[in-house]
Amino acid sequence: MTYIQLAYGDLVLPALLVVMDGALSLALRLKLEKQLAIATVRMVLQLVLVGYVLTFLFAAVSLLWTAFAAVIMVLFASREIVARQKRRLPGIWSYGLGAGCTLLAAGTVTIFSLLTELRPDPWYHPRYALPLLGMILGNTMTGISLGLDVLTNGLVRERAAVEACLALGGTRHQALLPVVRDAMRSGLMPTINAMAAIGLVSLPGMMTGQILAGVEPIDAVKYQLLIMFLIAGGTGLGTLAAVMGGARLLTDHRHRLRLDRILTEKST
Repeated sequence: MTYIQLAYGDLVLPALLVVMDGALSLALRLKLEKQLAIATVRMVLQLVLVGYVLTFLFAAVSLLWTAFAAVIMVLFASREIVARQKRRLPGIWSYGLGAGCTLLAAGTVTIFSLLTELRPDPWYHPRYALPLLGMILGNTMTGISLGLDVLTNGLVRERAAVEACLALGGTRHQALLPVVRDAMRSGLMPTINAMAAIGLVSLPGMMTGQILAGVEPIDAVKYQLLIMFLIAGGTGLGTLAAVMGGARLLTDHRHRLRLDRILTEKST
């Protein structure tokens, strides 16, 4: 069974649905038509560019090029993490913590799946490595950004309670534990919700794409289960590393809360 190929001309009619959204924005004065147009153009350009880049990478099958593409993906993910923060860490930690935790979590889980389950030849084949990394990276990025956001906002909000615990002799780990728990819950909740709703409420994109490409539904289900397990692991590992790292950066070795290290939007 083969998949149905699409030409660029086949996308014209579906694109009119986006034009319809723009017309609704104009009619209802939502003032979203400009953002919608920019987002649509960016989406088209980015996806077409990625298509050509992946075609090159699939033909090259080079560890160097695959690693380079993976690093670029991690850097863009790190930028998105920082952009979603209302309160940011100072200096290099603003990007470094997100990038490091994202690379650690998504990279570890991706390599684990390539070496143990998929086992392509070679193991770093971009046809397998980059799509896997992309799916894990996107979800890990969301978990880390949510976790860090809840952590910094929670410490500002609960400053009096945290400092009271420290003043009574508690360690920084004991004082920050309630906020850390809230941050971890927030980071993991989108993945948990997705796992609970998958199959009954929605058919995930990768599974749908495989079915449209002619893969047997039960085989597509197996791949989707693999992906969801990897996403859950990557999100948990990345969120834990980012939240614990952020908590450590916002305290010092004398067990003092250091909210002066947080940069608000106005100060950046």
